[in-house]
Amino acid sequence: MKLNTRAVHAGDRKHNGSWVPVTTPIHTAVSYFYEDTADLERVFANEIAGPNYSRHGNPTNEALEELVASLESGAGALACSSGMAALNLAIMAALLDRRRVILAASALYGATINMLTKVLEPSGIETVFVDFNDEPATAAAIAEHKPGALLMETISNPLLRVAPLDRIAAMAKDAGAQLIVDSTFSTPLMNRPLEFGAKFVVHSLTKYLSGHGDVLGGIVVTDSANIDAVRSLARSFGPLLGPFESYLAMRGIKTFPVRMERQCANACRVASFLATHPAIERVYFPADPAHPDAAIVKRIFAPGFYGAMVSFEVKGADRERIFSLMNAFRLVIPATSLGDVQTMVSYSAMSSHRELSPKHRARLGINDNLLRLSVGIESVEDIISDLDQALA
Repeated sequence: MKLNTRAVHAGDRKHNGSWVPVTTPIHTAVSYFYEDTADLERVFANEIAGPNYSRHGNPTNEALEELVASLESGAGALACSSGMAALNLAIMAALLDRRRVILAASALYGATINMLTKVLEPSGIETVFVDFNDEPATAAAIAEHKPGALLMETISNPLLRVAPLDRIAAMAKDAGAQLIVDSTFSTPLMNRPLEFGAKFVVHSLTKYLSGHGDVLGGIVVTDSANIDAVRSLARSFGPLLGPFESYLAMRGIKTFPVRMERQCANACRVASFLATHPAIERVYFPADPAHPDAAIVKRIFAPGFYGAMVSFEVKGADRERIFSLMNAFRLVIPATSLGDVQTMVSYSAMSSHRELSPKHRARLGINDNLLRLSVGIESVEDIISDLDQALA
């Protein structure tokens, strides 16, 4: 089945005797018992499928996990309480039997950088940052540091760089390292990292997959060689998503391909408008023919899809003027998230990369006049009209 069809049907309609619910229900039970206790023993021993305790798994979660694993061409998945929890779980699983060194892309979400440097490094996991768009430098860093895992994003936050996923995956394989990819910005509609050779793909369910701003969650999808390790670690860490959130996420995913198609199309129109506006100094958008990674975009993303994030710099604006601009929006919502049906604007220096020092942000190219726009599904004429009046 095509991805749009799987988004609607995968994971649902589990048989329960002679009746089948059309959509997956919310299973709130913490514990489960069986008419024959020997069956419960076989469930604990993983000899037969079935729930036993909700820290180990929940039928609602398992339906969501089956759905996302299907979309990402993975062997299995585990739904977590947040995208950061999912990423942490992926890192722990990737390094179980490997050297505790991570080679990470220098362009990453601010909270990811903080986790690597302030949480994992003090616990003995070394992180080395390198520009993954510089293939010779990446190859040299792999040879020097011999990492157990590589970590990257399909589209970087917030400057929307696109690293050569296919070539990075090949480098990781040759080095015996596991590649972890945060694919939140691209979604499986645009790109499926496991098909390129990645071993783990992580999503913030909160964003495009759920898409309605009412679910906090994350998910890690992996191959058959790693899924048992992910599930085993989860039983100890306890990061599982609740059944209510799993239900909402699964309901959102049924429409995510349709939403994402509209958002990507709207983003192209918005980026074109901003590129010609006299108040805008620079626009960052992967569809731009002058984008530094245009050849990679063409190679690794589905044709015609460039994502729905547009970042831009306002000419001569300092923090005070940026705040005034954000206050002037009438339709666009100045809030900290992305991927929702509504268009949202975020100031990276205040939110996603707030905990980085000004010098660190400057090294990454995140200037104080930079805004990140998550384009929604509204009429694109209304989005552009609001941007125009606010910039005026």
